[in-house]
Amino acid sequence: MTARLRQVRARLREAESAAGRDAGSVRLLLATKTVPAELVRAAVEADSADVRAGGPGEPVLLGENRVQELVAKAPVLVDLGSELHLIGPLQSNKVNHALRWATCVESVDSLELARRLSERCVGTDRELDVLVQVNVSGEPTKRGAVPEEAFELATAVAALPALRLRGLMTIGANSTDPDVVRAGYALLRSLRDDLVGSGVPGTAGATGLSMGMSGDLELAVAEGATVVRIGTAVFGSRTL
Repeated sequence: MTARLRQVRARLREAESAAGRDAGSVRLLLATKTVPAELVRAAVEADSADVRAGGPGEPVLLGENRVQELVAKAPVLVDLGSELHLIGPLQSNKVNHALRWATCVESVDSLELARRLSERCVGTDRELDVLVQVNVSGEPTKRGAVPEEAFELATAVAALPALRLRGLMTIGANSTDPDVVRAGYALLRSLRDDLVGSGVPGTAGATGLSMGMSGDLELAVAEGATVVRIGTAVFGSRTL
């Protein structure tokens, strides 16, 4: 596992170089769905040691798809200091559970969910980083706002109290054609650029682009990803 994690870091460095970007400019998020907490902990500790030894980049982020896994693993991992992101769907009745541990919710795909998060954060006197999820591929199996409505949703989210809009997230197209996948990432970047440049209050800091996974991280980095979500390349294939 440690060797695979280092290989992913090397891939990131090569992708950054090929795109003319600074080494370490893209954050690595470990997507830990179904991975036992002890293995996650070992991966974080190994990566932290490499970073302290002079490797490029910042310590890894951790991402969970399921609220129940986040709640189960977080107590074992919280002392590591890694940010804990929710990267999967969030039902309104699980908001309280998610907010106990999540430092960022990347999967805000409706104004209803954003309002629920805002209300709960206001009630507990805290702030929360959020990303708006966009379905750039148009595939019915994927969640997220349609691109034509992403700007309206994002600006509405930015206006809500206690939420800090940090950018946009997407899951790449399920295609073997790299041009198709890359076009989706380019579309998300364009939407982000329009958002940040709009001058709408709360959008200036929405520069993040969470996109790219194990099979296509190079395409995502080339199109401006600031976070790539990697699971299989580090932990191997899993029964999801």
